[in-house]
Amino acid sequence: MKLVILDRDGVINEDSERFIKRPDEWTPIPGSLAAVARFNHSGYRVVVATNQSGLGRGLLDMGLLNAINAKMYEALAPWGGRVDALFYCPHPAEANCACRKPRPGMVVEIGQRFNADLSEVPMVGDSLRDLQAAAAAGARPVLVLTGKGRQTLAAGGLPPATAVYEDLAEAAAAIIG
Repeated sequence: MKLVILDRDGVINEDSERFIKRPDEWTPIPGSLAAVARFNHSGYRVVVATNQSGLGRGLLDMGLLNAINAKMYEALAPWGGRVDALFYCPHPAEANCACRKPRPGMVVEIGQRFNADLSEVPMVGDSLRDLQAAAAAGARPVLVLTGKGRQTLAAGGLPPATAVYEDLAEAAAAIIG
């Protein structure tokens, strides 16, 4: 089975320093929906792994998070794209949980649930914590320069063997081959 793990905010949709709290704040990054569909059409299972500390901070509730994700699913449908599973961490950083990226708990759980050898799984993110979670779980870190990606690249300290691409469309083309 081919599997790819994607961060949501900054990879699939535009990010916000104020968090994405309502469906009307969710806007796809140009080319990202077609990229997800390209993964699907090439036989990849697409899993989203996202920190959603806005839940733990009371900025949104499960109903709003579900509505935001429903908007993403609906936007993917005309492209023939889908997300096979969505994993999220609802905890703020101070909770010190195992599932919040940069810790690898969420990525390891995805590997277990999909019975995947994570060393064969690319994980695409725009922040250092995405890449650190991928590396710590044994997955292949992939940085896109959308969202916080340019700042992440400029700051340095990327895990070894991190691949860097302009956006999710370019990453999908390289990963699929």
